[in-house]
Amino acid sequence: MDKDEVAAVLSEIGTLLELKGENPFKTRAYHNAARILEGLSEPLEKIVAENRLGELKGFGEALQEKVTRLVTTGHLPYHDELKASLPPGLPALLEVQGLGPKKVKKLFEELGVDSLEKLEAACQAGSIAALEGFGEKSQAKILEAIAFKRQFASRHRLIDALVCAEPILESLRGHPDVIRCSTAGSLRRWKEVIGDIDFLVSSRNPAAVLGFFVAQPGVQTVLAHGDTKASVIVAGGIQADLRVVSDAEYPFALAYFTGSKEHNIVMRQRAIARGLRLNEYGLFRSSEETRDPALRVDCREERDIFGNLGLAYVPPELREDHGEFAAAESHRLPRLLEWTDLRGSLHNHSNWSDGRDTLEAIAAHAHELGLDYWAITDHSRASFQANGLDLRRLEQQIEAVAAVNRSYAAEGSDFRLLTGTEVDILKDGLDFDDGVLVRLDVVVASLHVPSSDALENTRRLVRAAENPQVHQLGHLSGRLLLEREAYKFDLPAVLKACADTGTWIELNASPYRFDLDWRLWRQAKELGVKCVINCDAHRLDHFDFLRLGAGIARKGWLTRDDVINTLTLPELWKALGRKRRSR
Repeated sequence: MDKDEVAAVLSEIGTLLELKGENPFKTRAYHNAARILEGLSEPLEKIVAENRLGELKGFGEALQEKVTRLVTTGHLPYHDELKASLPPGLPALLEVQGLGPKKVKKLFEELGVDSLEKLEAACQAGSIAALEGFGEKSQAKILEAIAFKRQFASRHRLIDALVCAEPILESLRGHPDVIRCSTAGSLRRWKEVIGDIDFLVSSRNPAAVLGFFVAQPGVQTVLAHGDTKASVIVAGGIQADLRVVSDAEYPFALAYFTGSKEHNIVMRQRAIARGLRLNEYGLFRSSEETRDPALRVDCREERDIFGNLGLAYVPPELREDHGEFAAAESHRLPRLLEWTDLRGSLHNHSNWSDGRDTLEAIAAHAHELGLDYWAITDHSRASFQANGLDLRRLEQQIEAVAAVNRSYAAEGSDFRLLTGTEVDILKDGLDFDDGVLVRLDVVVASLHVPSSDALENTRRLVRAAENPQVHQLGHLSGRLLLEREAYKFDLPAVLKACADTGTWIELNASPYRFDLDWRLWRQAKELGVKCVINCDAHRLDHFDFLRLGAGIARKGWLTRDDVINTLTLPELWKALGRKRRSR
């Protein structure tokens, strides 16, 4: 096992111990150990081989022995025994929003709740409302959380689909019998949540390609294996389907299986209006449905299909029947943002709050990737659960960032860390006053504890936008994909406030958020609101979120000019100062 896999086991052990009601110091030791391993800057295997685990904070003999066993054998009997000592459905209850280990333990001990079904039945019977520490409100929220969880039971986040799909696609590309291949469906359209993964291949030897596909390392179960199609289950329970077609059919099949359904309907209607027929097999000179190759219009690429229907090529991300046809017909489709246009991220965390990496490690990684800048915006003091910074620690961090920047300047590098904060939007204002905020390069204001009252949330967000020290509003709707709905607020009022004050809105590129939703960016853009694509990074591999965020921005019709962090550092300094000078 590598360090992340070992850390996941240690974290799960800590959770299982909490469910059993073990000593909190013991449970915390496992969670702390997991965080330490995740933040290691060298391979865990090397530390184990050199017998240096004891040098890590909190790693006594018992932890050292368990980690060594996991690294060397990939297995830990203690972990298995712990899981076997609890009802198998109990850990799954932790996935219900609002239920932590202590509450799950209480539900099990007092009501015998050890599954989602029993939890729902207890709520419907009113038993949970009667429990001390719960009440009617908690019971209602649990029922809402169960319904929300079931609604998305067969849905998967984009990142989970990409992690499974990209290695398989790369493997297919290398197969000698594959002529062309691609993902299709909602994954190719870069939807934030997908149902299954679609692959499309052109080949003269479908049997060989399909046999290769079902034998891929990530395949857990083979559901079907036919002559031209195979279906499998990959990691995370995601279904993946592969279709194999001839190379002549490939462009049409790719367009058809990419979708969306609504987009395809309009495409077929356009074909009929021109005396043609369009389906997954081709674009045909026919007034009736057909698959006759002799009637097929020659289209080597997808763009040829669009051209024959009087349209400019529509990128996959825009194929949702959300205005792309009018724009493509009049050749007004924008040149969409490329992820390589991005020069940094303006909302990120370090180990000063709830991030995992040092300022030095973050700067080195950003510099190595060729980025121009990277803002450190650790939590403010109100986010105590995230180790938010008080004024004293913020002062110290400002000095620490300056020291890192001096080292890069001394080497002749133009790369810079930017000072900042993710300041909480509280009921009575911001968590830091303007005298503190004005000293920082970048200020992102976020509503972490919203009200149940939409008017109150709107008032707080508008007031934050009107503050001349606030550059951007973070994860505006507060949603967590497949976990938590957006909180209620008046979006048009907030967008207008941002437009009036020059406040940017974040496209939070965390695959758990993708907030603001891509469906809303055209509305924001029309008002003149600028987007800033931020990783909200808490660890080094979160730098990859820049690519994800760019994909969602493309889906929202955004161009390079719409996104603040495509600016060079000198241009960014001017943009940052513009808000403060405007008032």
